[in-house]
Amino acid sequence: MDQREKIIRLWFDMWLQKKDLGIEDIFSADALYIESWGPQYQGVAKVKHWFEEWNTRGNVLQWDIKQYFHKGYQTIVEWYFKNKMDDGRVESFDGMTLVKWTADNTICFLQEFGCNEHRYDPYQDGPVPKFRDEQAM
Repeated sequence: MDQREKIIRLWFDMWLQKKDLGIEDIFSADALYIESWGPQYQGVAKVKHWFEEWNTRGNVLQWDIKQYFHKGYQTIVEWYFKNKMDDGRVESFDGMTLVKWTADNTICFLQEFGCNEHRYDPYQDGPVPKFRDEQAM
């Protein structure tokens, strides 16, 4: 479990440092990576390209790991994420990642799930819900 946690921490640190510290070592050749908002990247070469390209447009400011859960060849990571894009937009949210591992502890599947950090009670003012008119991150 410690080795898997170190690999995940390394992946998060790569984003914080804007530096490839071994993408091809931690992802399997045919890995599938699915972002929380829809884009997906098939294969380590595509994951590497996305990482390098994204880092020309933005900066990850914070990616804090809260806890890990392990079961067999799967790990779930709970985290908090914040970035700033070059256009000035700041995004932050809570999330979880599901990681599936190969027998030699490389990532073969990674899917992110995000949760808006601006939560509210739609029933605060009574029995009829009042929802905010905003898109999910």
